[in-house]
Amino acid sequence: MTYCVAMNLADGLVFVSDSRTNAGIDHIATFRKLFTFGVPGERLIVLQTAGNLATSQSVINLLKQRSADPNLVSLHSVPTLYDATALVAETIREVVARDGAPLAGNTDLTCSFLVGGQIAGSPPDLYSIYPQGNFIQATVDTPFLQLGESKYGKPILDRNLHYATSLEEALRCALVSFDSTIRSNLSVGLPLDLLVYHKDSLILPEGYRVGEDDDYYSDIRKRWASGLQELLGALPAPPTNYNV
Repeated sequence: MTYCVAMNLADGLVFVSDSRTNAGIDHIATFRKLFTFGVPGERLIVLQTAGNLATSQSVINLLKQRSADPNLVSLHSVPTLYDATALVAETIREVVARDGAPLAGNTDLTCSFLVGGQIAGSPPDLYSIYPQGNFIQATVDTPFLQLGESKYGKPILDRNLHYATSLEEALRCALVSFDSTIRSNLSVGLPLDLLVYHKDSLILPEGYRVGEDDDYYSDIRKRWASGLQELLGALPAPPTNYNV
């Protein structure tokens, strides 16, 4: 299992992915699930992956190979984020069709992707690709999209994240969302890979990896847990007709 979240906000984009991959309780490994493509000053495209690891790695590798060839349609040449998303979806279908026949009936090859970023001349955009290859777009009303084990971390985003939320606050929401998920599901775990992109900068920002020894993340986790306990204790007592 995995958990990824991406946000398209007024000031830019935020991406956070965990890195845990498992095939049972005795086979746990760490694999990166956040990847960047781009040309400084012209475009940034960020991909996040969930699902079958072999499929998603094949898709990423094919996209990288084709981006290196100027004669091919690639993430370095498509004119819009919509076209980039359609290209990723097409590549997913290509890999599944290629590998599906030899493994028919034995292995679930499906995977999902988040695709976000900005291409010069267009605003930032964000899409979620379903395993079938169709996709949806984040909107002002729903500015975040998730992959994988989303249910534990969704409430904090639903309650606090809006299109006008600052990038700094959005990142805090994302980290709390991951803390809630990690506490409730052992199949999601550190380290986390995160990337924050400022609208219209058209730079390729350096990502950051949050590990077990990250002081800021540890502080956020402790403060959030303590704050929830204090707030719960401060809520009014149940009325007498509750028969407590």
